[in-house]
Amino acid sequence: MKNLPRILRTAGGFTLFELVVTLTVLAILIMGTLPLAQNAVKRDREVRLRETLRQIRNAIDEFKRDTYGACPAGQTNNQGLGGRPQPAAPADPRSRVVIDDCSIFDSENLDRYPPSLEALVDGVKVRQRGLNLQSGGAFGDKNATELAGATDDTVKVYLREMPIDPITGESNWKLRSSYQTKDDESWDDINVFDVRSASDEEGLNGDKYSDW
Repeated sequence: MKNLPRILRTAGGFTLFELVVTLTVLAILIMGTLPLAQNAVKRDREVRLRETLRQIRNAIDEFKRDTYGACPAGQTNNQGLGGRPQPAAPADPRSRVVIDDCSIFDSENLDRYPPSLEALVDGVKVRQRGLNLQSGGAFGDKNATELAGATDDTVKVYLREMPIDPITGESNWKLRSSYQTKDDESWDDINVFDVRSASDEEGLNGDKYSDW
């Protein structure tokens, strides 16, 4: 009968000490894997942020290319200092259209970057850029033919929707015009030359997202 407690204890399962050791090991494993899981989530957000910034900046550059040749002399922003006409910049061969709405360029936006991100989403009125359809030219293809037959009310959209910052979860981008330095914190409302994340957090590389 003296050995009965020992037999019951062995048949009953783990001792208290064994349970404590097991739970301690599990806690260590969990604490070790949590940072890895958090970094994986953070890395995924960073990848999406880089892709979103790339899309917005490409849209800004495409808009800028489509302004070359826009607004004939005498209309908004086509004259230099003292009323002297500015020399026409050569059109980028990647640009099939030219923006045909000079009302979106005010007297301050001499560089003709987008006046806002909303303008890239809403689109602007454009017209064909004088393609040579007989010889084909740079774009003598189906797209060029369709563009040539477009109406005067053709609107080109540069962004499908207002982009969301994957870090903040909102469209609260920091904007910078072509007349501001990178260190300027407040937008001057002249044009959109570049965008940055509004987050002050640091990325895995040690740089703030607002500096990307």
